[in-house]
Amino acid sequence: MASSDAIRYGRGTVPVARTHQGSNTGARLARPVGPLNGAEVRDRMAAVRAAVHRAVVGREQAIDLISTGLLADGHLLLEDLPGLGKTLLAKSFAQALGLSFSRVQFTADLLPHDITGGEVFDSRTQTFSFRPGPLFAHVVLADEINRAPPKVQSALLEAMQEFQVTSEGGTHPLERPFLVLATQNPIELEGTYPLPEAQIDRFLMRISIGYPTAVEEQEILRRRRERKEDVAIVPQVLKLEEVRAMQRSVEEVEIDPSLEEYSVSLVGATRIDPRAEVGSSPRGSLALLKLSRARALLEGRDFVIPDDVKSVAIPALAHRIVVKPEPWIRGVRGEHILRSALERVPVPKTGNLSTDRTTSRPANATG
Repeated sequence: MASSDAIRYGRGTVPVARTHQGSNTGARLARPVGPLNGAEVRDRMAAVRAAVHRAVVGREQAIDLISTGLLADGHLLLEDLPGLGKTLLAKSFAQALGLSFSRVQFTADLLPHDITGGEVFDSRTQTFSFRPGPLFAHVVLADEINRAPPKVQSALLEAMQEFQVTSEGGTHPLERPFLVLATQNPIELEGTYPLPEAQIDRFLMRISIGYPTAVEEQEILRRRRERKEDVAIVPQVLKLEEVRAMQRSVEEVEIDPSLEEYSVSLVGATRIDPRAEVGSSPRGSLALLKLSRARALLEGRDFVIPDDVKSVAIPALAHRIVVKPEPWIRGVRGEHILRSALERVPVPKTGNLSTDRTTSRPANATG
């Protein structure tokens, strides 16, 4: 249901219309929740995934990666063909997490203030006041992001990096968590504006959804027939403060220095590959750090193992690699360069850390 919140900016108090999922309209005023241990985060995110599966059939890998990205507090680029459930996934996660959600259909005639909001003249008070745009939500679905002109992409880039928007009257902060889930069609490129490398690098991961299996597609039909309507109800299972607590808990996950060195070596391997024009930036190393710690929490652990790094390497780094023209023509993509790096770079042995952690502390111990 809709509720009106008040956010205080430098020019005064501005009412913001938000769509809160579920009955928890007072989540923003709830008492802060302390950091959670791995078992608590795992159980909560298992409930979130179960709620998402009320609307989404299959897509296990995509749901796991989106869960990891949301926990790591990063923006995600969903790149795949139309009709595969990208919008449904984004909206279902927002509903299950109890976060406000907005969707922006990017088009060639979109203007920056269409997404950021702008100054509106109030005839009663004879003053200008800021009216927030759709970016003022916790989860923003930027549909077909590459159809927007550069000015709009620049405004979105500021919001993604600085967690604020700039209007005529000044700068306005965005409430955290602020997560952009952008979609892009990889085959329909006519009339689009390719995303600049600086903006692509801001996405924590690039995720592909993929076609459902025949069995999953039959299940989609069965559910729609029994539901007797298009909309599937996703229950809210978490409150806003719980989401924030889970994101803070990622910072408590321990990672062995050898795994940090392994992450840096993987990123470095993308820079020296002869097929790469440009390798991953240091932001890729930071992405591996955040995502591997988030994945460890999702697995119920408060320490990182090599499999955590390896499982997120391709979605975290492949979109940051620019392939040279000749290899590109032959079908080489960033994913191929990453797979080569994963095969070449030696995996560190962190048995001492994982053994000490598992034997000296119970699974439900706090981080």
